[in-house]
Amino acid sequence: MLEELREEEIVNKVGGRFKLSTLIQKRLVQLNQGSRPLVDTDTNDKMKVVLQEIVQNKIVLDTSNQVRITGDLPIGHEGPDLSLGDE
Repeated sequence: MLEELREEEIVNKVGGRFKLSTLIQKRLVQLNQGSRPLVDTDTNDKMKVVLQEIVQNKIVLDTSNQVRITGDLPIGHEGPDLSLGDE
């Protein structure tokens, strides 16, 4: 298990374990469909990328359970296409 998931801080930041799980799952889908990471990291592990995006306040789960980008993007990034198809 990744260290970030052991700490209650990340759970509380998102609003609970269910919301954290939902945010991680939805963002992993986006990354797997080609969205660019919102953080600069030296890993190809998408789970670690998502956790860093959460820790750095780059993504949140809105009231309709959709992933929303917050904060500043790294230099040179225009932001990902967050659509998941026909939704």
